[in-house]
Amino acid sequence: MNAYIFPGQGSQFPGMGKDLYESNKNARHLFQKANKIVNFDICKLMFEGTENDLKQTNVTQPAIFIHSTILANCLDSFKPEMVAGHSLGEFSALVAARSISFEDGLNLVMLRANAMQIACQQEDSTMAAIIGLESETIHEVCHDQSGVVVIANYNSPSQIVISGETKAVESSCEKLTKLGAKRAIILSVGGAFHSPIMNSAKDSLQSAINNTCFEKPICPIYQNVCARATSDKKDLKMNLIEQLTKPVKWYQTIENMISDGASQFYEVGPGNVLLGLNRRINRAIPSLKVTINN
Repeated sequence: MNAYIFPGQGSQFPGMGKDLYESNKNARHLFQKANKIVNFDICKLMFEGTENDLKQTNVTQPAIFIHSTILANCLDSFKPEMVAGHSLGEFSALVAARSISFEDGLNLVMLRANAMQIACQQEDSTMAAIIGLESETIHEVCHDQSGVVVIANYNSPSQIVISGETKAVESSCEKLTKLGAKRAIILSVGGAFHSPIMNSAKDSLQSAINNTCFEKPICPIYQNVCARATSDKKDLKMNLIEQLTKPVKWYQTIENMISDGASQFYEVGPGNVLLGLNRRINRAIPSLKVTINN
């Protein structure tokens, strides 16, 4: 079965989507529509902006969503039998599986990005990647901290991301290094995504998601919160809301997709972050990068 996966924040790069815009008439139309929806020239930032321009959460998230969904829309060969998205990428997956429209998806992503940016400004918070230590040990260390710090991303069995108050994250990194972590790297991010610090953003997004029209997807969507196939509209909404403060169970998602019959993965969107993660999760299953020429 063909499984399509959609990247999240961190996969952006200067010039993203420009080749797609220049080579495909349908893509140009959708990029121009995106400019109108977000009410600023996001295409110019994507095509001509610097790395710093693209690091702003309220630019990064819509830019990645726009690139991913337009690329999927322009693929003649796009016939998904299952889809998943990493964090923000779950919105792209929902559009690709025709559960929500491009317009509704982009509006939700803009609301999400702005709400997350506001939440980040309210608390001194950060994230860190822990390499080479089992998740149980990481969870125990986080749990014993006096401040807020939790597991945010189960990216692969050997790469876990923690998220929370800056002091608690830094203290956790020190302890985890002493316990045998190969590396503990503070990430250059706007704040503590997928943690309780995002509660205010979750509240802002909840009513918008509940008021958005969701259709039954054309294929199962494996969602971050549960790592399982979901097609029920109520469950899709609930899991999407919970995702802001719950961990991304990525390697569990990929393992479950393989168990359910995924024989090949295609990453749709900027960068190749998910290809790298998939190879750490299961090298036996091919993972390929999608381009407009595929």
